[in-house]
Amino acid sequence: MFSHQKYEKKFYLPPVISYDWVKKESIEKAPVWCSVDLRDGNQALPIPMTLQEKLEMYQMLLEIGFKEIEVAFPAASETDYQFLRTLIENKMIPEDVTIQVITQAREHIIRRTFEALDGVPKAIVHLYNSTSEAQRRQVFHKSKEDIKKLAVDGARLFKKLAEETMGDFYFQYSPESFPGTEVDYALDICNSVLEIWKPAPNHKANINIPTTVENAMPHIYASQLEYINNNLLDRDSVVLSIHPHNDRGCGVCDAEYGILAGAQRVEGTLFGNGERTGNVDLITVAMNLYTQGVDPELNFSNMNQICDTYKRLTKMSISERQPYSGSLVFTAFSGSHQDAISKGMKYREQEKMQKWDVPYIPVDPSDLGRNYETDVIRINSQSGKGGIGYILENAYGIHMPYRMNEEFGYFVKKVSDRDSKELSTEEIYQLFRQQYVEYFPAFQIQSIKVNVEEANEAFLTILQDDNTIGVKGHGAGSLDAISNALKKHFSVEYDLEVYEEHSMGADSSALASAYIGIQKNGKQYWGVGINRDIIKASAFALAIAMNRLLGEFSG
Repeated sequence: MFSHQKYEKKFYLPPVISYDWVKKESIEKAPVWCSVDLRDGNQALPIPMTLQEKLEMYQMLLEIGFKEIEVAFPAASETDYQFLRTLIENKMIPEDVTIQVITQAREHIIRRTFEALDGVPKAIVHLYNSTSEAQRRQVFHKSKEDIKKLAVDGARLFKKLAEETMGDFYFQYSPESFPGTEVDYALDICNSVLEIWKPAPNHKANINIPTTVENAMPHIYASQLEYINNNLLDRDSVVLSIHPHNDRGCGVCDAEYGILAGAQRVEGTLFGNGERTGNVDLITVAMNLYTQGVDPELNFSNMNQICDTYKRLTKMSISERQPYSGSLVFTAFSGSHQDAISKGMKYREQEKMQKWDVPYIPVDPSDLGRNYETDVIRINSQSGKGGIGYILENAYGIHMPYRMNEEFGYFVKKVSDRDSKELSTEEIYQLFRQQYVEYFPAFQIQSIKVNVEEANEAFLTILQDDNTIGVKGHGAGSLDAISNALKKHFSVEYDLEVYEEHSMGADSSALASAYIGIQKNGKQYWGVGINRDIIKASAFALAIAMNRLLGEFSG
C-alpha cells in the first residue's frame, strides 16, 4: 500500500540556529576537492575496478587536477591493499598530492590500514564510526557513551600507530550517518577526537560531516553544519569537510549550502557515482563555480574524453541530461530555444563580447571541448527555422534569407516527422542542396556569357529535355539580362523580389553564394547558386528558382 503515513521527519536541529550562511550571496573560492571515486565510487560498482583500471582512473584524476584522492579501503579487499602498495612502492604520488584511505573504528582494521600505509610520503587517514540514533538502537545496541568510546579509542590508536609507521600522516574523523544523529552529540564526539589528536594550524585535522543518507532539506544540513563550524575546538587547526550523498536529489545543493555554512573541503565523485543514488557530482559543483567566474581549480576542458574513460573503467553510464557532462545538456531541439541561441551567438560575435552571455547556454560548450555544430543545435520535428539556419551557417557558411529559411525549416521538419528521426548536419545540408542548389527538373544552365559592352547582353546555353538550346536577352544589368533571356524563352513572367549574396569563406579564393527569390501570383520560389564567379552563382540561383516555378513546387 502506497501510504505516506508510515513515514515521519527524522532529523535533528542544532541547539542554536543562526542562519548566517543564508546572508552570503555566493561562493567566492573553490573548496579543497577530494575525489572518492577510487573508494566510495568503486565499492558501489557491480563489478569493482581491477588494479589496472584503478591505476588508470587515478591518473585521470591527477590530470583533472585533484590534490586529494581517497584511493582505498585497504583492510576491505586485497585489490585495495595492493593498489595502495603499488602507489607507494612505485612512487606514483606527486609531491603536491595527498592520498587518503579509510578505516572503521575497529582495532584490527586500523592496524591493517597503517600496515598498508608504511612508507607513504603523505596521507590522510580517515576514521569513521556510525553515530545515528537508529544505528545505536537497531544495529549496535549501544549507548551514546559506548559509541563515543569507539571513536575515542580509534583516535588514540591512530595517534600511536602514526608514530610507529613511516610516513607523514594527517587525520580525519567522520560521524557516519550524521543526518540521523543529534547535532550536539555529533559535535561532542568530534571535539573528543580532536582533544586526542591535538591538531595545529600547520598540521591540521579534518572533521568530515557526511549526509550518509540525505534525509532533510538542504537548509537543515547547512544549519547543522554551521553549528558544528561555530563550535569545533581548535577551529583554526581544523579543516571542516563535507561528504554529501544524493538520496533526496539535493547533493549539489547540500554541497553549495555546506560551503556557505563553513565547509572548506568537499568529498565526492565524478558524475555522482556512489552507493544508492550516489555521492555529490563534483563536476557539477566545480562547474557551477566556473560559470560564476570562480576558478574551480579543476580542469574539465576535455569532457568527452573524461566521460569515455569513466564509462569504460566503471561500466557505468552517464545520463544524457547530467549537468555539464551529459551528451544533450547543450542541445536545443525546441524552435524558440534554437532561435534565441542563434541570435545570441550572432549578437556575441557582432558586439565582440568578452563575457559569456548567450540565452539557454550557461557555459561556453567549447570550454568543455564540445562542438557547436554537433552539440548545441540539433534538428528533429520539433525544431525551428532558426536552428536549421544556424547549423547551415556555422557548418557550411550558408546565410539563407529569412523567408527562405522559414520555408526550408518547414520542409526539414516534415522530413524529420515523416522519418521519425533526428537529422544530422550532413543530412540537412544534403536536403538543402537537393531543394535549392541541384534542383533542375525543367532545365539546367550549361554556360553563361555576358557582354556588358553591348547593353548587358546575356548568352545562355541550357539543357532542356536532353536538348542543348541557346537563349539570349538584354537588361539593365547582368542578372536582369539573364532573367529576361529565361523569361522570353519560357514565356513566363515573375518578379525578382529577393537577391542576396555572401562569401562562403575569408580568403580571396572562397566560393560565393547567391540567394534569389522570385514571385508569381503571390507565391515565392527560391534558388541558390554557388560558384567562385558571383555572376554565375546568381544565374544558377535564378535557374533553380525558375525550375521550382515551372514545376509548381515550392517545397
